[in-house]
Amino acid sequence: MGFKCGIVGLPNVGKSTLFNALTKTAAAQAANYPFCTIEPNTGEVAVPDPRMQKLAQIAGSKEIIPTRISFVDIAGLVRGASKGEGLGNKFLANIREVDAIVHVLRCFEDTDITHVEGRIDPVGDAETIETELMLADLESLERRVEQTRKRATGKDKESLAQLPVMEAVIKLLQDGKPARLLLKTMSPEEIDILKGLNLLTSHPVLYVCNVAEADAVTGNAHTEAVAKMAAEQGAECVIISAAIEAEVAQLPEDEATEFLSALGLEEAGLDRLIRAGYNLLDLITYFTVGPKETRAWTIVRGTKAPQAAGVIHTDFERGFIRAFTIGYDDYIAYKGEVGAKEAGKGRDEGKEYVVHDGDVIHFRFNT
Repeated sequence: MGFKCGIVGLPNVGKSTLFNALTKTAAAQAANYPFCTIEPNTGEVAVPDPRMQKLAQIAGSKEIIPTRISFVDIAGLVRGASKGEGLGNKFLANIREVDAIVHVLRCFEDTDITHVEGRIDPVGDAETIETELMLADLESLERRVEQTRKRATGKDKESLAQLPVMEAVIKLLQDGKPARLLLKTMSPEEIDILKGLNLLTSHPVLYVCNVAEADAVTGNAHTEAVAKMAAEQGAECVIISAAIEAEVAQLPEDEATEFLSALGLEEAGLDRLIRAGYNLLDLITYFTVGPKETRAWTIVRGTKAPQAAGVIHTDFERGFIRAFTIGYDDYIAYKGEVGAKEAGKGRDEGKEYVVHDGDVIHFRFNT
C-alpha cells in the first residue's frame, strides 16, 4: 500500500522538472510555457528505507522489495481555474483523485523563466491556487446542500448526518479557509462524512519550496515566508532544488552521494519529500522478512493486525489467526528471529493488536 500525491502549482514553477527527477523518467515534458503538461503523468518511486538493508543482511534475503509511492504531475493551474480558465475543470478533477497535494512553489529568481503572474511571490501563488480550490469546493457544495436539506427534512438518516458537516464546511469556505482545517475538531464519524464529500481542500498539503542550487541548503527569504505560512496552517514544508534533483536522478548511486555531499546536502530531496509525505498522511511501515525477500508494507498509523495483513492479501485478513511480531530494534539487536525468540522478544499478537512502525511480522491465517 502506498499513497498518491498530486503535484500542483502555477505554470513554470518546476512541477514537471521535480516529477521527472522523482520518477527518473522524462515522461512529463518540462518546457518554458504554460500548459505543457496536458494529461496528468503518473509515476511510481520506491520508498527509501535504510532499515531494509539491515534486515535483509541478517535474514540473508535474496531480494529487497520496498513499498512504493505514486506521484501525479498535474498541469499548471491559473487564476480562474474554478471557472474553467486555462484547463481548469480538467485539472481540478485530477486533484480530486489524489490522497495529498504536493504544492510546488517557485522560490527562485530567473529572468529566463517566465512567471504566469509576472512576479516571484510563493505565498501569493499558494493563495491563488488555494482560492481556486476553495471556490470550486464552495460551488460544488452549494449545488448539493439544498437537496441534502430537503432529504433531511424528510428524516433521511444519511442526510441528517451529512447536513451539519456540509453547512460547517460551507461557512469555513465562505470565510476563506480550506475544509481540511475542520479535521482537527471533528469526530471520526464526521471525518468520514467530510472525506466522502470528495472536496479539493480536504486533502492534506505539503508545500515544496523549489529553490536555486545556491539556496538548497539554507533556503532564502521566500522559503522563510512559506515556512511561516505552513506553520500557521499546520502544513508540512520542505526545501528542494528541482534542478539539483534532476541532475542527481541521472547519476549512479555512489556519484549521486558524492555530488550531494559536495553541495553540502546529506541526502536527496526525494528522501525529505517522502518523509514529509509520510508524516502528512500519518503512514508507517512494517516488514515481512525471510530468506526469499525482505519486503516493506505501508499502512496508516493505528491499523490493527488483521487489516495490516489485508494489505498483503485479502485472504490474510479474512482468515487471520495471529501475528508473530518482533520490533525492529529487537530484530537487529538479537540478530534475527531465532535470537529474538530466545530473548523473549518475539510475541504472538491477536486481532486487537495495533501495528507499530518497524514491526517485523509473520502472519498466521486460515485459508
